Amino acid sequence: MTANLAGIGLAIPEHSMLQTDAARHVLGYCAATDRERRIAPMLYAHSGVHKRHSVLLESSNHSEEAQQSFYQPPAAEAPLGPRTSERMAAYRSSASELAVVAARRAIGSAEIGPESITHLVLVTCSGFDAPGVDVALIEQLALPATTSRTSVGFMGCHGALNGLRVAKAYCEADPAAVVLLVAVELCSLHYQYDWTPERIIANALFSDGAAAAVVTPRREAGPRITSTFSQIVPNTLDAMSWRIGDHGFHMTLSATLPAIVEEHTGAAIGSWLGQNGLALSDVDGWAIHPGGPRVLDAAAASLGLERPSLDASWRVLAECGNMSSPTVLFVLDELRRAGRRGPCVLLGFGPGLAIEAVLLT
Repeated sequence: MTANLAGIGLAIPEHSMLQTDAARHVLGYCAATDRERRIAPMLYAHSGVHKRHSVLLESSNHSEEAQQSFYQPPAAEAPLGPRTSERMAAYRSSASELAVVAARRAIGSAEIGPESITHLVLVTCSGFDAPGVDVALIEQLALPATTSRTSVGFMGCHGALNGLRVAKAYCEADPAAVVLLVAVELCSLHYQYDWTPERIIANALFSDGAAAAVVTPRREAGPRITSTFSQIVPNTLDAMSWRIGDHGFHMTLSATLPAIVEEHTGAAIGSWLGQNGLALSDVDGWAIHPGGPRVLDAAAASLGLERPSLDASWRVLAECGNMSSPTVLFVLDELRRAGRRGPCVLLGFGPGLAIEAVLLT
C-alpha cells in the first residue's frame, strides 16, 4: 500500500500586526536599557518577517496600531506577563476554531466527505487541553465518533513531518484508512517579557496558524509520501529547547544553531535521498521550514541551493512568520501553487537537535 497526499487546508487568525508595529511594542515590554532599546528594532527588522497573525489581536494594522488586551505593560504584580494557566485558557478558547477551519478546507480540497475520515492525527506544541482540539474536530466536523486519534505533542517546528510519518504508517497498514492530519499552534501566547537574546528573537519570529492534510492509500489522490527521515545530531542538546515555565513556554535558540544546520544537513539529506534513488539535484521543490533567516541561509548553503530555491519559504516567513509545526505545509502549498510537481522534500529542525524530512514523489 501507498500513502498519498490528497488535500491541504490552511488557516490563519483574522487579524495581523506589521513587524514595525511589533517592534514598537517590544520597547515598552522587554527593553529596559538604552542598548536594548537600540537592538530590539534591529532584530525585528532583520527577522525576515513583514507581518504576523495572532488570535490575541482585536484589530489589524490599517491607519492605526493593531490592538490587543491580553498582554499589558509590566507591572509590580505581573512583571513577566500572564501566567501559564491564563495562556492555556486562551489556547483552549481559540485553538480548536483555527484547527477546524484548516481541517474543513483540507477535506474539501481532497473532495471527500468528513464521514470518510478513519484516523485523526493532531500536532501541537503550544498548548495542552483535554478533552481538546482532537475531540472538537470530531464534533464540529461531524467525523465518525469511532475515528482513531493520535497526538503528536511538543515536538516543535517539525511536528507536522512527524504527523505525516504517522499518517503514512496508517495508510500503508490499512487499505481503508483515510487520515486527517491537523497541526495548530498559537505561538503568540508565549510572548516573553524578560530580555534575553534568544527570547527576543523568538518574540520577533513566532506567530499563529493551522494547517491540515488528508492522506489516503489511493494512488490517484495526489503525490506519494515515499519516505521519511529523522536524525538527532550528536552533542547538540543545547542548540534548541522548548520548555514550560510559569509565564508561558520558553524557547531557547543557541547562536551555534545555524552552524549546526549548515554542517550536518546536506550530508544527511543527500545520503537519505540516495537511498531513494535520488540526488539533491533531482529535487524539484524544497519546502524548508522557515525557522528564521539564518537557519534558511544555513540550510541552503548546506544543500547547495541558490536563494530562489527557497522563495516559498521566504514568502511564508514574510507574510505569516514562524507558526511552528503548520508552517512547512504552508510552504508546500506555495510550491504546489507555483506548479512544482516533481520530487519535493519537506524539511524542518527542532529540539534535539533533530533533522526531520519527508519525500513526496
